[in-house]
Amino acid sequence: MIDQLYQYYVNQEEPQKSCLFTLRDIILKQDKDISETLKYGMPCFCYRKKMFCYLWTDSKSKEPYILFVEGKLLHHPQLEAGSRSRMKILRINPTDDLPVKLIESLLNDALDLYRNGIIKIRS
Repeated sequence: MIDQLYQYYVNQEEPQKSCLFTLRDIILKQDKDISETLKYGMPCFCYRKKMFCYLWTDSKSKEPYILFVEGKLLHHPQLEAGSRSRMKILRINPTDDLPVKLIESLLNDALDLYRNGIIKIRS
């Protein structure tokens, strides 16, 4: 699994590759209970084994984005639902400086849904 995850990142073109690696680091640093796996061919991040976000790139624009699994419970003007009923995404421009404070804030808001029991985690 580690090889497949690593291959996902290294197979991306620049500047997406560097952006995705940085986003990965930001996500993993948010909590010691976050783990990474590969689901549906994309990096998936779990909090205590419960999926909470993914990293992916838009097929048309090639822009990376963070997909928040429980995005419907997150309210921020930069989050997009599109046609999704449950999930929302945060688009990231890989050529701009990353909005680290915004990303960390949204990740922590998403994690708080799990930490505070709004989203149930099986023991």
